[in-house]
Amino acid sequence: MTPELAGSQVVIEILYLIASVLFILSLKWMSSPTSARHGIWAGEAGMVLAIVGTLMRNGLHDYHMIAIALVLGAIIGVPLGNVAMTAVPQRTALSHAFGALCVTLVGSAEFYLRTPDISRFMMSVLSIEVILGGLTITGSLMAAGKLQEILPQRPLTYKGQNFVNFVLFAIAVAIAVTLVLHPEQKALFPFMILLALIFGVLLIIPIGGADMPTVISLLNAYAGLSAAAMGFVLDSKLLIIAGALDGSSGLILSIIMSKAMNRSFTNVLFGAFGQVQAAAAAGEAKPVRSATPEEAAAILSAANRVIIVPGYGMAVAQAQHKVRELYDALTKRGVDVRFAIHPVAGRMPGHMNVLLAEADIPYDRLIEMDEINGDFPQTDVALVIGANDVTNPAARTDTTSPIYGMPILDVDKAHTVMVIKRSMNPGFAGIDNPLYYLDNTLMLFGDAKAFVGSIVRELGGGH
Repeated sequence: MTPELAGSQVVIEILYLIASVLFILSLKWMSSPTSARHGIWAGEAGMVLAIVGTLMRNGLHDYHMIAIALVLGAIIGVPLGNVAMTAVPQRTALSHAFGALCVTLVGSAEFYLRTPDISRFMMSVLSIEVILGGLTITGSLMAAGKLQEILPQRPLTYKGQNFVNFVLFAIAVAIAVTLVLHPEQKALFPFMILLALIFGVLLIIPIGGADMPTVISLLNAYAGLSAAAMGFVLDSKLLIIAGALDGSSGLILSIIMSKAMNRSFTNVLFGAFGQVQAAAAAGEAKPVRSATPEEAAAILSAANRVIIVPGYGMAVAQAQHKVRELYDALTKRGVDVRFAIHPVAGRMPGHMNVLLAEADIPYDRLIEMDEINGDFPQTDVALVIGANDVTNPAARTDTTSPIYGMPILDVDKAHTVMVIKRSMNPGFAGIDNPLYYLDNTLMLFGDAKAFVGSIVRELGGGH
């Protein structure tokens, strides 16, 4: 190696080291609202340094093609980043799919370039890379389709599906082992990828909407682990570090989400959550009490303590800014207003936090489930905005319910419960909610944004 090349390699390694540190700091800073913006900047700076270092590597010649790829990536990426807050979960799933597609394509190229001289260790890592990458591609696309309501949101199940999934995955692993021992059997490689792609589809279709936050976290973990495997294949320490960070953080978050639902990974992946109750609830008609915006405003104005519970209905209606107006109107009247955040409210981890932060609601007013649950009995009004499954008391009382044992927000213990909802249809999990039929519950039927706006006007805070 010439002195010039040696010097260039040193610069690249330094850039990669700084990028790795920035990635680690990015995760650390994003764990707190006060430093989250710094975390975003650190992650972006780390990615820029990683790209610069890669472009400096020896052996790159056709920079025109690289420039075209960067421009095309920007053209695709900018619109993907400019989406409504309600579409962030499916956009996140698409990001996982694109990342996994990259990993799978690079792994495929490396396989055909290196065989038959590829080592057994490298073939093992490469197999892990493309299997994880393949199932993440289709799994993420299926998740995005369910979230966008292009595909059925309810679990799609059939007899023996877990056995079929196991057999497909086992065959893919068997092909991988065969290729490790006999890499010259190139014809088997496409079948391994095909089985991984099919497995990704079959893995997600039996999963219901209530489990989507955990699924998004798991797909994030799969994408990260496949990227880490690609780092071994390409001998890139930066990819190994970044992939390990992504994979481990996704796995830890998935554990937290599963614990929040009192469920195991296997139950999330194979339980077809919400399917049984949906059929049972159909056709039931129970009496409910409803209220007008004027009545709701009168109850809220007479309260001392109010807890607002945001859910996906708030996100769909894009009502977060009206909720902020309601918060301002009530606090001006001396009402203590806080927000109860369930770990799996919405369609991705932290969904409600992001929406409320977008509306500039003070972050110290956002209280996690474990912290606020004990305060509901002393709360005058619990205002639920589109949150169905995370407020369902059946989780505590109905041993036959699919969500039995799942920790919920104890809104039913408040003196008065008001629920803003378009209709009496079950939530995304397909499970009826007995909260709506309690004596202390009032149903506020209508679009969340419009209804909250009407309440604000009645309180004298509208424009």
